[in-house]
Amino acid sequence: MRIAVLPGDGIGQEVMNECLKVLNLIEKKYNLEIRIEYGEIGGVAIDKYGTPLPEETINICLKAEAVLLGSIGGPQWDDLPPEKKPEIGGLLKLRNLLRLYANLRPIILFEKLKDISPLANKNLKGEIDILIIRELSSGIYYGYPRALNQAEAYDTMHYQRSEIERIARLAFKIATKRRKKVTSVDKANVLYSSMLWREVVEKVAHDYPEVTLNHLYVDNAAMQLILNPGQFDVILTSNLFGDILSDEGAALVGSLGLCPSASIGKINLYEPVGGSAPDIAGKGVANPMAQILCLALMFEYSFKMQSISKAIWRAVEMTINNGFRTPDISKGKINPVETSLIGDQVCEYLKSL
Repeated sequence: MRIAVLPGDGIGQEVMNECLKVLNLIEKKYNLEIRIEYGEIGGVAIDKYGTPLPEETINICLKAEAVLLGSIGGPQWDDLPPEKKPEIGGLLKLRNLLRLYANLRPIILFEKLKDISPLANKNLKGEIDILIIRELSSGIYYGYPRALNQAEAYDTMHYQRSEIERIARLAFKIATKRRKKVTSVDKANVLYSSMLWREVVEKVAHDYPEVTLNHLYVDNAAMQLILNPGQFDVILTSNLFGDILSDEGAALVGSLGLCPSASIGKINLYEPVGGSAPDIAGKGVANPMAQILCLALMFEYSFKMQSISKAIWRAVEMTINNGFRTPDISKGKINPVETSLIGDQVCEYLKSL
């Protein structure tokens, strides 16, 4: 196994260190041969090389079987030209190079953390176990023409039929292994791109008769995630809508620090949903669980090792259940622990599985 590791900015290095503790244990526990190569991306790469995505990092990623990425960005790079920013010149460029077309974000509320969910005092109908599948290679973030000047600014939301069909098939295929329900989110009442989206999704659905398909407009979907998140299984949506809804969904579980993601393409990339949090960097309070759970997704989608993936999820849950929590998920109910202790405890519980 050849894995590219890009720690990134802010808390990236801290949480990646804990993730690598777990990865090292997995290598020994399961008798695997794992080769890690490190690269720099984002603000740290700008400061060192003058570019957010150096050629050396590109080469490391293109030779890897999977890419493990930390969060990037920070206020010190906000005033750079768009193409020089960590997010645009770094992350979006890397997504293009790796031909990533789908972003998978599991939204899972652990039983012991229901009391810190924003919905804690509401009548939760069923468990929250949602997989948001967001189109990643097209839409408004990549469409042309686009421009910014003193007089005006505009972006173009563009989709080809083939791009919609590709991600729709992925969503239905994954749904067959879950609860067999796909909710497609669009704005087909006003947007031409969404009209095509809905047409193609309905056509693909005919090939998966065992899966139930329903449609929601994005504004209603945002409301339903709050009113009744338990109704959702797989949510399929476009780049912009998925970006927004996945962060809303992540908030439901109590913290972005619990939410990993997998980007699927030529070479899959795994990164936490939360940002680089420069305000807490170096304080030992960052939650590394999302970064650790990226390993679970990596073993599931890149290496097809479901048993290892499930063991990682279970070890994280056991860590939470036994009271080891960083400040973002302790909420004054228990004494928080440092970032490094979370990694240690996940390893201890993983040893026992």
